[in-house]
Amino acid sequence: MPAALTIKQLHAETGRCVRTAARSRTPTVITDRGQPVALLVAPDCLPPPSRRARQILPEYAALMQRAPGPAVTDDLDALRGDR
Repeated sequence: MPAALTIKQLHAETGRCVRTAARSRTPTVITDRGQPVALLVAPDCLPPPSRRARQILPEYAALMQRAPGPAVTDDLDALRGDR
């Protein structure tokens, strides 16, 4: 597979291009009128998705420090505030 394909070439030979990309370790550039618009790459070549660190809201942390109230709805109303 060439290092770059036009959209027209990709459309005409999608199956072969995708199977070749799956076996290849190098991405293939897809162009539209000479401008790169996409990359065709095997999933193995992509970095794993990053996960955001968990962030505890201060209101929730304060609520968890308190002793349980008489009713869950009271605690929920206090947490919601004036939303």
